[in-house]
Amino acid sequence: MRVFGGNRPKEPACDCCAGGVLGRRNLLGAGLGLMACAAVPGGAEAQVARGARRLTVRRAYTSDSFSGVYFADGRYVADALSKLDWVFRDLSREEVTPMDPRLFDVMNAVAARMEATEAFEVISGYRAPETNAALDRRNSRVSTVSLHMSGMAGDMRLPGRESMGMARLAATMGLGGVGLYRRDGFVHLDCGQSRRW
Repeated sequence: MRVFGGNRPKEPACDCCAGGVLGRRNLLGAGLGLMACAAVPGGAEAQVARGARRLTVRRAYTSDSFSGVYFADGRYVADALSKLDWVFRDLSREEVTPMDPRLFDVMNAVAARMEATEAFEVISGYRAPETNAALDRRNSRVSTVSLHMSGMAGDMRLPGRESMGMARLAATMGLGGVGLYRRDGFVHLDCGQSRRW
């Protein structure tokens, strides 16, 4: 396990939903959208690459990375998912959770459409509830029901590519939530309900 001495890196916060807070109606809609995506064949899964799926990611603030196939022969590769879970861990707590592999499908589809071969630089992945609460105290735009806490979201950039272009493309694909953080130069992607901010 990688242990950081002294000050741990601070991850920028995204709000994970339009307006920063999901109201009761929007929360219900997000839940229904997630169930529909999981239950209906031909949803987001139909838009991701057929056959083997690969991903290349590098974690900002650490030397952790993954490059390889995470889905082959009709199933997710357990060892690859474990490695990706480590790269996407909560850095402030060194806490790992199983990430939702549909997030990797979204990233794979975006990279394929952009014809990107470079690694996604992951700014933030999983967030423990305590980490999210601490970010919420510092930034009113942080959602208290963030999909980061469910392992369904990541904040990332493709070095050498415009964040605006990546966000626009991802939004047109309609595979999940897309947030553009132009000032910080990263894009939020998630495998939840299709929405943008």
